[in-house]
Amino acid sequence: MLFPVRCFTCGSVIGDRYEEYKDLLKKKKPGEALDKMNIKRYCCRRMFLSHVDLVGDVMQYKRY
Repeated sequence: MLFPVRCFTCGSVIGDRYEEYKDLLKKKKPGEALDKMNIKRYCCRRMFLSHVDLVGDVMQYKRY
């Protein structure tokens, strides 16, 4: 759903970098975007690469 604020494995703060990552994906491949953002740890890279943005899909449904 929402992008995590911290990496689940190492606890590094990554939530503030997601918008930059989405902007870079328009021009570069995912690995190149993460390299440019200087995200080196495998666990943090996994958080970006495996995230599926479902907020738009969920928002179309009404709450009770």
